[in-house]
Amino acid sequence: MTPAGPPGERRLYRVCEAMYLLSMSRSVIYEQIRSGRLRSVTQGRTRLIPASAISDYIDLLEQEAKAS
Repeated sequence: MTPAGPPGERRLYRVCEAMYLLSMSRSVIYEQIRSGRLRSVTQGRTRLIPASAISDYIDLLEQEAKAS
């Protein structure tokens, strides 16, 4: 079990919040999830994006930018 982190630190984001954080549309977010480039989890019927997945996705974009 991982520690919860400091109080107030977000660990999970709804898709609409990830849209804002990544400046992407809903359809692009879901396409990235389907392709496996952006990890997500579900809780009941709600799809959530872990904060670590957002960081990993940004790292991936930076690596791709360096490679091109």
